[in-house]
Amino acid sequence: MKLQKFFAWIAVVIGAIYFIVPLIGTLEFSLRMRRDAYSFDAYASVFSDAHFLYAFGYSMLMAVLTIIVGMLLVVPTAYWVRLRLPQLRPIVEFITLMPLVIPAIVIVFGYLRLYNSSSILPLTGFEQTTNFLLVCSYIVLSLPYMYRSVDTAMRTIDVGTLTEAAESLGAKWTTIMFRCIFPNVMSGVLSGAFITLAIVMGEFTMASLLNRPAFGPYMQLVGANQAYQSSALAIIALAVTWLSMGFLQLVSRFSKLAPVKA
Repeated sequence: MKLQKFFAWIAVVIGAIYFIVPLIGTLEFSLRMRRDAYSFDAYASVFSDAHFLYAFGYSMLMAVLTIIVGMLLVVPTAYWVRLRLPQLRPIVEFITLMPLVIPAIVIVFGYLRLYNSSSILPLTGFEQTTNFLLVCSYIVLSLPYMYRSVDTAMRTIDVGTLTEAAESLGAKWTTIMFRCIFPNVMSGVLSGAFITLAIVMGEFTMASLLNRPAFGPYMQLVGANQAYQSSALAIIALAVTWLSMGFLQLVSRFSKLAPVKA
């Protein structure tokens, strides 16, 4: 037993070294922009760049829109499948898993062929419609994580009893959805939202091919020309991801302690 525990700790240490040492090296390199001294010059250069602020703000806006639209799409779907159409559950789960199998570049090339400027729906011909298409792309990418987070949270409540109780009091469908279902699955919604934020902030393929000024293409552009600033951007992107994962852990912990609303 002690030998197994020893080897388990060895595996943990090796894994930690494999992940942590490159991060430490990247952080150390990002602090060496000034000759023979550590400094935050690379980070100051990044934060003072108007293109960084615009790209970061743009990706944050796309992330918020993706989370809102994805939430409004996934929660009613998961609720309806669980309550009325349980026979469609395998089909819905298969559809939500497809973005994990189909590469993002295949999806975006399909969008470009279907919605180019010469098609019936020329979404790529205008800036706002291209932004809409990018949000739809991000929803597809985040669908496996958002749906599973919401579906897992919905398993912890008695959807049928809540619906029957609300209907007996004269509640309409919108009231049931936004005052009974949403508050009880908010932990799952927030979990999916934080994962979606991390996905959108680091996504490159779709934003680049749709020619959108997102954070991922900006990181690639800086990485091709400025070594220290690209390392600083990598640390900033990792910090955003870590914060998302930290909030996810907090939400999961508080959801276990919070009582289920009746």
